Amino acid sequence: MQAPDDFNPTPSVADLLQPGVRRILAPNPSPMTYRGTNTYVVGQTGLAVIDPGPLSDAHLDAILAAVEPGQRITHVIVTHAHVDHSPLAAELSQQTGAPVMGFGPATAGRSTVMTQLLDQGLNSGGEGIDTDFMPDIEVADGETITGEGWSLEVLHTPGHLGNHIALALEDACFTADHVMGWASSLVSPPDGDLTDFMASCRRLRARPWRVFYPGHGAPIEDPSGRLDWLINHRKAREAAILNALEAGPATPGELARQIYTETPPALLMAAERNVLAHLIDLMGKSRVAPENGLTATTAFGLLG
Repeated sequence: MQAPDDFNPTPSVADLLQPGVRRILAPNPSPMTYRGTNTYVVGQTGLAVIDPGPLSDAHLDAILAAVEPGQRITHVIVTHAHVDHSPLAAELSQQTGAPVMGFGPATAGRSTVMTQLLDQGLNSGGEGIDTDFMPDIEVADGETITGEGWSLEVLHTPGHLGNHIALALEDACFTADHVMGWASSLVSPPDGDLTDFMASCRRLRARPWRVFYPGHGAPIEDPSGRLDWLINHRKAREAAILNALEAGPATPGELARQIYTETPPALLMAAERNVLAHLIDLMGKSRVAPENGLTATTAFGLLG
């Protein structure tokens, strides 16, 4: 994994990553977005813009400035409906006439168990859902989006969010927030589902990728190694949670403070949601159960 300080590109500059693929960093750094959102421009003549990013006049200007003589934007593709990836899509579409494509609105692809939890009153984790997002064209898993000289295979990769997709460009893959090099992906119920996340990891692991282009951070030059790390990292978190529960029932917050001992205070809420995601996954495996109904703050105990 590349050290975080090694990745510090200049925002609003179109950096060439490989022939026909450029990256423009959005000016929205934060503890959750790292240096900012990576917007990708694919193609030589007719261009696809992947993840236009947050509402930002400066970033919109940077994307339009990357269109060189003889080029035009023909596709706007959104990997998922988080506020750091999708809101600028509508304005970019209006400016260029290119349709916005995505798996569906923010609620698309949500698992049955997460839908039930939402209906029972479990609140969103607050990581910024773009509830207004609605693609002009919905794309399905396995579909191919074709432009001038390029094609992108749609891979539905729920877990971080139900409507999350990755996009395969031959042996390269735009993994958005599912696989990143600077941090593990946030999985925050009821928007994120760890059971789905792990299945999506295994699906990506089954293919021989050359490189991943993530939604935040540097390109990942060892995709299989990074996926192995993510899968093993989650297994280790599960084992730590089960070990902590040997001492007795505990809430997601209590477990997070015991397990995420090196996490900055600003990220502890995200850590709690990750623990909750594990606990819900463990409920599905009949390993744990909530004591007083499922909420984000209830105590969980071991079964058996």
